[in-house]
Parts: sequence; structure tokens; C-alpha cells
Amino acid sequence: MSATVVALLVSHDGARWLPTVVEGLTSQTRPVDRVVAVDTTSRDESPQILTEAFGAVQTAPGGTGYPAAVRIGLEEVDRTGGADWVWLLHDDCTPDPGALEALLAAADARPHADVLGPKLREWPSLRRLLELGVTISGTGRRETGLERGEYDQGQHDDVREVLAVNTAGMLVRRDVLARLGGFDEQMPIFGNDIDFGWRASAAGYTTLVVPEAVVFHAEAAHRGVRRTPLTGRHIHYQERRAALYTLLVNASTRSLPWRVVRLAIGTFVRMLGLMLVRQVGQALDELAALVSLYGSPRLVLRARRERRRRGAGTSGVEPLLAPWWLPYRHGLDVVSDLAAAATNQAADVAERRRIAAGKPVAVVDEEDPWAEEQGFVARFLTNPVAVGGLLFVALALVGAREAFGTVAGGALSPAPAQAADWWRLHLESQHALGQGTSVPAPAYVLPLALLGSLVGTATTVSLLLVLAVPLTFWGAWRFLRVVGRLLDEQGPPAWLLFLGATTWALIPAASGAWGLGRLGVVVAATVLPWLAHAALGFADPEPDRRWRAGWRTGVLLALAAAFAPLAFWFSLVLAALVVGAGFYVSSRGMRDRSVWGPPAVAVATPVVLLLPWWLPALLTGSGAGLALDAGRLPMAAVDFADLVTGHLGDAGAPDTLGLMLLAVAVLALVPAATRIPVLVCWIVAFAASLVAVVLGLFTFEADAVTTKAGLGFLVLVIQAGFVVAAVVAAQGALHRRRAGWGRRALVGVVLVASVVPLVGLGWFVVYGPGDLEDSTDTGIPAYMMQSAELGPEHGILVVEGSADTGLTWSVQREDGVTLGEDEVVGLMAADPTLGRDVGRLVSSPELEAAATLPGHGIEYVVLPSPADGDVAAVLDATNGLEQASAESRTTRAWRVAEPVEPGAVAPETAWWRVVLVVLQGLGIVAVLVLCAPTQRKERR
Repeated sequence: MSATVVALLVSHDGARWLPTVVEGLTSQTRPVDRVVAVDTTSRDESPQILTEAFGAVQTAPGGTGYPAAVRIGLEEVDRTGGADWVWLLHDDCTPDPGALEALLAAADARPHADVLGPKLREWPSLRRLLELGVTISGTGRRETGLERGEYDQGQHDDVREVLAVNTAGMLVRRDVLARLGGFDEQMPIFGNDIDFGWRASAAGYTTLVVPEAVVFHAEAAHRGVRRTPLTGRHIHYQERRAALYTLLVNASTRSLPWRVVRLAIGTFVRMLGLMLVRQVGQALDELAALVSLYGSPRLVLRARRERRRRGAGTSGVEPLLAPWWLPYRHGLDVVSDLAAAATNQAADVAERRRIAAGKPVAVVDEEDPWAEEQGFVARFLTNPVAVGGLLFVALALVGAREAFGTVAGGALSPAPAQAADWWRLHLESQHALGQGTSVPAPAYVLPLALLGSLVGTATTVSLLLVLAVPLTFWGAWRFLRVVGRLLDEQGPPAWLLFLGATTWALIPAASGAWGLGRLGVVVAATVLPWLAHAALGFADPEPDRRWRAGWRTGVLLALAAAFAPLAFWFSLVLAALVVGAGFYVSSRGMRDRSVWGPPAVAVATPVVLLLPWWLPALLTGSGAGLALDAGRLPMAAVDFADLVTGHLGDAGAPDTLGLMLLAVAVLALVPAATRIPVLVCWIVAFAASLVAVVLGLFTFEADAVTTKAGLGFLVLVIQAGFVVAAVVAAQGALHRRRAGWGRRALVGVVLVASVVPLVGLGWFVVYGPGDLEDSTDTGIPAYMMQSAELGPEHGILVVEGSADTGLTWSVQREDGVTLGEDEVVGLMAADPTLGRDVGRLVSSPELEAAATLPGHGIEYVVLPSPADGDVAAVLDATNGLEQASAESRTTRAWRVAEPVEPGAVAPETAWWRVVLVVLQGLGIVAVLVLCAPTQRKERR
């Protein structure tokens, strides 16, 4: 007696596919014995089509999931006589005429088979493979083992055991469905096939894929062609929740803790990747799916108990799961795809530019695989500009030789031992510096901590200094090239770009910022050309590109302002001038939000991203930090002559170079054809000079130091404006191709201008290191520094000066004052109680001042070389101090007799600080997402 087969068809708004499905079902070479149709309250003609084809239709509410619909259909199957096999079909899948016959033939040939599935092909293409059995990876990815878009050529036509088969065309024994309890209703639409197959394999049943049986599947719900009350717009949420649920409820008890942690971490990694490609909706779906399950542990535990009750084990499942290494291979594939896409895009852009410029396109000999590489090398070696650029970078690295390895000196404090020190400084609301202070950590500590976590603290500082000139050169080249093409389609010649980019790249070195160790000015100089390049997007004709330019400019401005706060104030002034001029010229055009909005976004972004810095700075009275560059105080004094010649005080290259650049920028005003863009450059330089002059009138006083504002960034802007003006004017004059004295004058000016980068580069190679060195000696004995690292209560009181000229004191804690802490120490208020006790300590040996030192968290007292003899004699006679050894004969040291008091000075992290840092992190992620290109999905 042949087996009885009942086809169970579930439908919801499937009228567009059902006629073909009905035709495929009724044309089977081995006809089904009966058809049971279940419709979940379709809003189209689906019920009528099913009724005409098969008679009675079982109706379910519109929100009924697929497992519940199958259960309703099975009840009808049992009521009408039962069945040996149940053939599950969707309303968007149509079987090949021989599908059922092939499935039953495989079942007869393999009596142990309990669940069988067909080969799924894409509908309507009919040739592309969708699935030949499925499994799941450890991260919840649905694995088919097929390449994307792979065509069916018979390459996978072997009957084999798999973890699961799709419910579209699944043939399953009726008694197996009953013993396993059907499909899990916690997965109403997606993923229930893998869960069912996992439970079947765990219970000892066998699932086979039969490639000879073919079913065509439209995947309407997965592709978003059809929306149901169960998915709505959040298809990804349902798919991801089903994947997480399947892994959690079916995992072994031993592997469950690891799986819980792995899925949580993997979810956040996937969210970050999705947001970087601006798939914010899917990223939120990922988080919602995780929260839905992790917030309802009873749901998972109840499902696990149900599976144990039905006797499900794990012994037969492991070989059918995806290999453990597969998710990592997918990750490498994604990275390689992105790299290939970026490379191909860059090559296409370069090729289009060559075609637009009328240059010959390189032809590669397909028979010679090395032809392209050889052609590139030949072009590079025969291009004087390319060779010159390589030589320039090499000489710049020679000039930066002192920054290789550990570097400190001048205004640059040594880097801390670990990136964790920077993270701790960023998170603390009360720092264990001196006697404790609430002055916030400077904003640049966060980017330093991020980079330091990847490459180390000392390497971070070294990289920022070593790569400053090459990265500035690259950014200046890109910016000047775009500016030149905005003025003329041909753009500037390569040698002019090289001349302008090298001059711009040497500005931070020639100004003295590099040699003085002004890390903030150096980093701001590196960011400046990239910031200017991003700001050019404000003129893009497409609103979407203008908005993205606004966000990108805002991110780069926030980075520059973190190291050089005046970058923000100058940008605010410049944005006001640009927007005001726009309203003056065309008030109607400026009313469009996509015109004035991007500049507003650009200047508002740093306010949000740097919130944990500037808000506490204002509230704690340390707002002077909003006008100071990164590094030790005081700032270099900059007068008007320094602004004009591009110097930070007395440091930097000879003044002649700055005056030559100024002269070339003045001559750039002569050509009438380029006078307007040159005037724009001069206006930018004038605005920077005006801001610098105004800020130069103020003096910032703190207990530890008195300083002027940090004008280094404004010096850079002025010099960069001169460079751009000179390049623009030279480009215009070259394209006019004047003859006679005009061309000779232009050649003379260019020759004079070329002296600036040549001499500047030579000066940097010879004198570049300046005050930088690879030594971090503090003059304090090493054993004292080792003791200080035990905790902030093991402080070292350092007294400098003499009784005749006056004494100053400071307290060293842990590993000393490092980069980031130096600015906090310079801005914090002195402790009057400790100041009074130190005064008593060095003035009279009879007073018991030493007894107060443990309460201040001080274990040692040091008079660095050369120690004042009178002060040393007083400390020798002071009760409570014991002489300690010093590494130098002219350095004197004492140890406090009383033991230190634990917790005398301790850092704190207030709740409001945590809130600010969390908001900052969310803001950074959101802005980075908005900076990414808009991705538009095409639906079939």
C-alpha cells in the first residue's frame, strides 16, 4: 500500500503567485492524495483562488504565524483521515512537476529518512540556486554553502544529510511532526525550519536534501516584496531574533554561557558595521532582537526545558552545524570586498580623469601578467613629480628622526605607560593630581586613548609626529587639486601641486611647533587640509552630499578642536562670515535648509562631541583651557610679526622664508583672472589674524602658571591661506600663457616661491628635532618613582628654587605628570592647606609640619639639583623626616617617617561624568553613521 501524502499550503496575500502554485501542485507526476489550504485572512483574492482549486479553506486570523497555521492545517489533516507524509508549501513557491515523486523515491530508497527537502531555485529567474539544505553558524548566520547568485549546473546534485531544509517544499512524516511538537511558535515567520531540523537531528531523526526534486521560491517575505502583520518594516528584526533564539534554546548546557557572551559581543560588532554603511534600521533591529531575548530569560529557559522533555540531545547535531571558523572567513571576505571596491572605485575615478584630460589610457597585455605592474613602475620612475614626492617624504622622515620611539621634551610631556591611563583620565571626574582636582581631562585624551589602545601610548605619540608632514602633504595635494579643478577643468599642473603641497606640509615644522613639542598644533596642522577638503562639499549641487559634507567637516573640526581649541572658535567666525555673505548675496537661495544647514551642523558637531570637556571646564572655572593648545603651559608668545612670518615665538625656521611666502601671496593679488579666489584666501587669513589679535589681548592666570592663548592653529591657517592664494594665482597665470615679460615674471616668482619648501625642508632635516629628545628623566630617584606607582597616596613633594629667589613646589604622583595630565595640572587651583604646610616645613625645623604630610598623601620630599643649602639644612633638622639617598650629589631627598594614609588622595568618577561620556560615545557613533555614503537598496 502506497504512502498517503497530504499537501499543506499556507497563504497570506499571495494572489500574485497562487495560480502558478496551484498549477504546479496539480500537475505533479505523483499526485498528492489531498490538499489542505490555510489562509491567514488575506486581503486579496487568495481565499477565492484556493477555494476554486481545492474546495474548503481553513481560515486563521491575520496575525497568525506560520507554526500556528501549520498546526491548524494538521488538525484538519487528522480530522479528515490522517496522512503518512505532510508536504509543506508556501503560497510563493511552486514545485516542479516531478518534485513530489523524487522526494518519495528518495524516502523509499532510504527508509531511515524522516524529513526531506527539495532543491530551491529562485523565482522568477528559475536558474539561480537558493538552498540545498541549510545550517546555522555560531553567530546565527543562515548558511547554505552556495555562492551568491550561483546558477544551477548540477554541481550539488548529491542526496546528503543536512541539519535542516526549508519549509517551502519540506516533506515530513506526520508522526515525526507530532513527536517534535510541530514548529516553535516563538518564531512566527522566519527561522523555524532550522530550529525544527535541529530538534529533529537531536532526537535521532534524519533530514535529507534531494536535489532531483526542484521547487521554485520567490522568498516574498524575506525580500520585502510582501509585508505581513508579523514583520511590518522590521524583517531583519524577525530574522535575527529567530537566529538568536535557535542558538540559545538548542545549545548544550556546557556551551550556553559562552554562546550568550559571544552573541552579545557579535551583535554590537554587527551593529557597528551596519551603521558604518548607514543601515541604521537594521542595526537597531539587531539590538532589539538581542534585548528581546536577553530581557526574557524565562522564555529561553522554558523552551530549553521543553526540548529536554522531548528527549532532544546534542550528539548528532554537531557534525551538521557550520564549522567554527566560517564566521571569521565571512569577516575576511567582507574586508576584502570593501578593499576591492575602494581600489576599483579609485581606479575608475583615475581612469575617467585621464580620459577627461585627454591623456592616453594604459593598455595591459593580457598575456603578460606583469605588464601592468611594470608599466606602473616605469611611469613612476619617469615621473619627476612622483620621484620628488617620494624623496620629500623620505627626507621628512629623516627630519622627524627624533620622534622615533619614546619622545618628550619642550611642551611635550612623556606618554603614560598604558592606554588605560588615558582612559582612566578621560572617565574620572576627580583626578588624583596634586591634592586632587576636578579640572576635566582635555578633549584630545579620547583620540589618544583610542589610538593608544591599538598601537601603544609611546607609539601613538611617535606616529602623530613622524607622520605629520607626510599626511599633511597628502591632504594638501588633494585639497589644492580639487580647488584647482573648481577654477579650471584642467586643474593645476602636477609640479605646481607638488610645490604648494610641500610648502603647506612644512608649515608645522617651519613654525617651530614640531620642534617645540606642540603636539596639538602638529595634529591640527595634519587635520587642516582634510578639514578644508571636506568643507568644499558645501558647494556640491546635491543636497545629500552637502549634508554629508557638513557631518564630515564637523567630525574633522571636532578632532582639530580637541587638540587646538581655537580651531572651533575660528571656524565659528568663518562660518558666520560665509553664511552672512551668502544671505547678503542671495537671501532667497540661502533660505533653503540644505544650504545653511550643513555649515551649521559642522560648527555644532564639535559642541556635542566635546561635551565632556568644555562643559565641566566652564563649571569648574578652568574655561581658559578652551583657548589653549595641547601640552605644557605656558603657551608660546606670538606677536603680529610672528603671525605674518608663521612662527611660534622665537622658534621656527628663519624669518626670511615667511617673508618670501608673504611676498608671493601679495603678488598673487596682481592677476585679475584669479583675484576673487585669491581675495577669498586673504579674507580667511585676515579673519584668522583678527581672531589672533583679539585673543592676544587676554592673559590667562592660574595658580601654577600665567599664559597667553594658544595661537598656533591660527598661525597655520594664515600660512595655509598664503599657500593656496599663491597656487591659485600661479595656475591662472599659467593657463593664460602670457608671453614676454609677463611670462618671465611668472617664472621668476615661481623660482622664488620654490626656495621656500627647499630651504624649509633643509632646515627641518638639520634643525628639526628642536627641544625633542628620547629621554624622560625627571631628576627624581628611580626608587621613589617606583614607590609612587604603588598608588596616589605615595606622593613626592618636589621643592625647587632657593630661599633668596623664592621657592616653588609641586607633587608628583604615580608615574609623574604625563601627556594629558600636564594641562590639568597647569589649570588646577593650588591647595592652600598644603601650601601653608610646605611653607612651615621649609622655614622652621621646630614646627611639626612633617606630621601633616601623610595626610596630604606625601611619602618623600626632594630638592632637585642644584639643591639650596639653607633649605636642605632646615629639612635635615626637621622632626619626622629621614634622609634618603639620591642619585645625584647635588640632589637631596628625605622620607617621611610616618606611614602614608591610604585613600589620602583618590580619584573619583561621578555619575554625571558617566552620563556625559556615554552621550559623547553615542554622538560619535551617530555622526560617523551620518558621514557615511547613503546606501539605496533596490527591491525586485
